[in-house]
Amino acid sequence: MKLSNLFNVEGYGVIITGGASGIGLGYAEALASNGAKVTILDIHDQRVENETRRLRDAGLDVRGKVVDVTDHKVLDAAVDEAAGLYGRLDVMFANAGIDPGVGFIGGWAGTERPRVPQGALENYTDERWNRVIDVNMNGIFATVRAAVRHMKPRKSGRIIVTTSLAATRIEPAIGAAYMTAKAGIAHFMRNAALELAAYNITVNAIAPGYIITNIGDGHALNPVEQKAVARTIPMHRVGWPSDMHGLALFLASPCSAYITGQQIIVDGGQGLGEVD
Repeated sequence: MKLSNLFNVEGYGVIITGGASGIGLGYAEALASNGAKVTILDIHDQRVENETRRLRDAGLDVRGKVVDVTDHKVLDAAVDEAAGLYGRLDVMFANAGIDPGVGFIGGWAGTERPRVPQGALENYTDERWNRVIDVNMNGIFATVRAAVRHMKPRKSGRIIVTTSLAATRIEPAIGAAYMTAKAGIAHFMRNAALELAAYNITVNAIAPGYIITNIGDGHALNPVEQKAVARTIPMHRVGWPSDMHGLALFLASPCSAYITGQQIIVDGGQGLGEVD
């Protein structure tokens, strides 16, 4: 077999939550451009419409549906619909997530970092905590559960969860609920991988570092912030959704058939520490 055949996802049925922008859209582009049939699920109706049209105009097999992953009945129905349309569900990217909000320290390493009262524990509201946990943890759980119902009878499937570098380390500029959710999902991923291995379903996680997306009202698009963050990354640059394409295809394809329960960090070395 040619090595290139191991990356073949031609005809695969793929679902991506949070797929209308950022990292999720990058996953969609990577899989669809390699022949997969992709359904984008996202809460932002205009983004779903615009990106689905753009990808279809490029000749890719992509459809979109507006879904809030915290509405588990609607999510289940959307997964059922896509799997029924394709006659199979090969790959699920459980990716949808929301902004962490401010932490108890502002700024980034290498800049002035004042305390931020809004992010202090005594000021952390129930509403803010519960919303982040509901989307970033409970939404991932519900997405994986919906996928397993289709994959288990076929004894085949790939589940890829988006965690974060924040699942492995404390960053005081990031809200506590976000790190808690991402760390919890990383452990959930390993538990699911152990349970589902007997059914030939692999479960892995992609843990991005600082990737430029629209999260948090697009603050990462600020060139000043990008420059400050890049100084803290050994590769001296920030990441982009395109930096995720290769790993997404690898984990979705036969190439990763014997890999499960792993969290792979994509961060330009940021988690290793700072260097000049």
